[in-house]
Amino acid sequence: MKNIITFIACTLGVLLIGSISGLANAGNITGWYSTLQKPSFNPPNYLFGPVWTVLYFLMGVSLFLIIKTPNTEQRTTALIIFGIQLFLNFIWSFIFFYFKLTGIAAIEIVLIWISIVFMIFSFYKLSPGAAYLQIPYLLWVSFASVLNISIWYLNKH
Repeated sequence: MKNIITFIACTLGVLLIGSISGLANAGNITGWYSTLQKPSFNPPNYLFGPVWTVLYFLMGVSLFLIIKTPNTEQRTTALIIFGIQLFLNFIWSFIFFYFKLTGIAAIEIVLIWISIVFMIFSFYKLSPGAAYLQIPYLLWVSFASVLNISIWYLNKH
């Protein structure tokens, strides 16, 4: 029963953090964001919600797998890295959509990408499965980085 509660707390907690960020900035997606020039490879807006939901769920599952490992210094480090990347992920939407700082967001998303790489390596030492669950996230943030940089470039004045 404890594992089920921990699993639910990990997955719902991460989904909640992602949802707060997304909902807080949703108005700017249909407003300001729709006025920007975007590259030809920009996906339709309706795709972002489902993709991020899956990625946040995978992050939560991965977090659960790490929490289940023995309480060591390595685990503590992995959890700190997880927290850093989740915080960076959370604030990116505000930087990009709320403050409309596409250039700063481009720098920040590179920091997210780096933190994901560190997270994957730290998770792999404890639970290879937890690390592998982060590969779709890394791939999506790689794509999102190119998209963010392209939007910044196309709209810089």
